[in-house]
Amino acid sequence: MEGEEYESLPSGVALGTHMVAGAVAGIMEHTVMYPVDSVKTRMQSLQPDPKAQYRSVYGALKKMVLTEGLWRPLRGVNVTMLGAGPAHALYFACYEKMKKSLSDIFQPGGNSHLANGIAGSVATLLHDAVMNPAEAVVKQRLQMFNSPYTSVLGCVREVHRTEGFGAFYRSYTTQLTMNVPFQAIHFITYELLQEHLNPQRHYNPQSHIVAGAVAGAVAAAATTPLDVCKTLLNTQENTALSSLNIRGHLSGMANAISTVYQLGGVPGFFKGVQARVIYQMPSTAIAWSVYEFFKYFLTKHALEKKT
Repeated sequence: MEGEEYESLPSGVALGTHMVAGAVAGIMEHTVMYPVDSVKTRMQSLQPDPKAQYRSVYGALKKMVLTEGLWRPLRGVNVTMLGAGPAHALYFACYEKMKKSLSDIFQPGGNSHLANGIAGSVATLLHDAVMNPAEAVVKQRLQMFNSPYTSVLGCVREVHRTEGFGAFYRSYTTQLTMNVPFQAIHFITYELLQEHLNPQRHYNPQSHIVAGAVAGAVAAAATTPLDVCKTLLNTQENTALSSLNIRGHLSGMANAISTVYQLGGVPGFFKGVQARVIYQMPSTAIAWSVYEFFKYFLTKHALEKKT
């Protein structure tokens, strides 16, 4: 199948193709690397329990399995899967539509990096609106050491009862503050690498994997300080907040930044950076390779059916 056919589909076919491919890619991305994401959440703890202090990703995984059970690193994966499908369907469909429309405006007949960045940022608004309650609030509370929650439903009920519905979107603006620059860097880097590795834009699994991995690593490292603040807001880490005599619930990026600095100084903003990069590299490689495969497969099927 020619690259031009692969990239340019009838609008109706394209929308469905991007949504299905995006949903599968999102579920795969979040489930395959979920244990490492659990480690990242714990390593970003500002004042971890002595029993939950880790020096490496492998050491943390090993300790979690030996002391808390084989399935502990996977607790909360079901709610992540539930949110990832629709969130990524909207995410990729919006990105592809806006990328094409904006590129036609900024650079007719070409690929505009500004268009890629804006499209990725706008797509993030839709993605996070769906994923924030499931992934950011429920998932991260289930991942913490000595979490009082034993199930997704129990966590949802308790958070709603004690903190109200607003708790599920308390970190939404913070999530966007982190994810908008993350996705802008991610998409610009991916598209830039594709120009060099796959200039004809054919289906090329190797280029999708390499470009996805590098784009994920660069974006993850650059936005780790914001991710640390987001984790603090999501988990409302009791030990850390109590040590500063903070009562009630911490809210807002400014308060999170101040709290992280008071407890850990500048190095505190980079807690878990190793785990974050190790998580994001294969995650984005999986997401792009799965997305491009299903996009190729569904496109080919649609074109064969058309002819």
